Amino acid sequence: MSLGKKGVLLVNLGTPDDPSYWAVRKYLKQFLLDKRVLDISWLGRNLLVRGIIAPFRSRSSSKLYKMLWTPEGSPLKVYGEKLEQALQPLLGDEYEVVLAMRYQSPSIESAIKRLMDKDVSEIVVLPLFPHYASASTGSVHEEVMRLLSKELAIPKVTFINSYYDNEAMIDVFVENAQQFDLDSYDHVLFSFHGLPERQMVKADRSGTHCLKNKDCCKTLTTKNQFCYTAQCHVTAYAIAKKMNLKEDQYTICFQSRLGRAEWVKPYTSDILEVRAKKGDKRLLAFCPAFVSDCLETTIEVSTEYQEEFEELGGEHVDLVPSLNDHPKWVEAVKDMVLEHA
Repeated sequence: MSLGKKGVLLVNLGTPDDPSYWAVRKYLKQFLLDKRVLDISWLGRNLLVRGIIAPFRSRSSSKLYKMLWTPEGSPLKVYGEKLEQALQPLLGDEYEVVLAMRYQSPSIESAIKRLMDKDVSEIVVLPLFPHYASASTGSVHEEVMRLLSKELAIPKVTFINSYYDNEAMIDVFVENAQQFDLDSYDHVLFSFHGLPERQMVKADRSGTHCLKNKDCCKTLTTKNQFCYTAQCHVTAYAIAKKMNLKEDQYTICFQSRLGRAEWVKPYTSDILEVRAKKGDKRLLAFCPAFVSDCLETTIEVSTEYQEEFEELGGEHVDLVPSLNDHPKWVEAVKDMVLEHA
């Protein structure tokens, strides 16, 4: 018997409160000082972030956020709020739905307080990342546990770990792609957010699988069930299958590399060059790691990769919209919550 409401905590990565230099700098500091994001020594992380990245990268990042910003605010937060508002009536009065950001506002701490003030009997935590990674989902889980550990009375907590093969989610990406003339494209890219290779290796507890061969991520098994890139492959395969794409019609790649370390390959920027050399003029890009359009989709893909591809001799890189506030995506979230509550 449940005496109180059931809390639903939706958590996305985060966004600056506004596109100004100081707001972006504050966001980057909080984000990159997370030991799960920048997994180096405490001293090295602080020296690098506080002394180099935050002071110097914030100015260029601020310009990009100003390009991204809408009258309503940051798209990632706007779509998160729309999801929160659309999900609440679908779940009904027995549930309390709250949106939080891992970094900046609304904070996870404030969201948990809202739920605890409602005397919820349990909390379902849904990170808005379809694929598990320590730097995203893992960080959300750790922060929720850290905050709840301060409470004397801790409600039942259920963590949704990943949903890379959620069929409704796959259907929305396919439906969003159907607004394009698919036959007019030379090639399809599935561009996922990248991760440093060292983080992938660290997550391999056995030390016998990760990066031991070039195809280790192409199949999801018990050995790599929490492997971010293996889960990404499952998502891409599912979308490609529903679109009747042959293996040579698409490429799985990874974007948003930061620093000099080796990141998961192939890099999206390298694939742009490969496709241009093959004579491709029009590319269609999916970004299935993101449930909301954001800096990494609207600016990095639609603007920066478009410019890069043009310089290489290509013509168009068109972005398939993310899940955003699509009604079928809201329904999919509702079903996931009901399944786990």
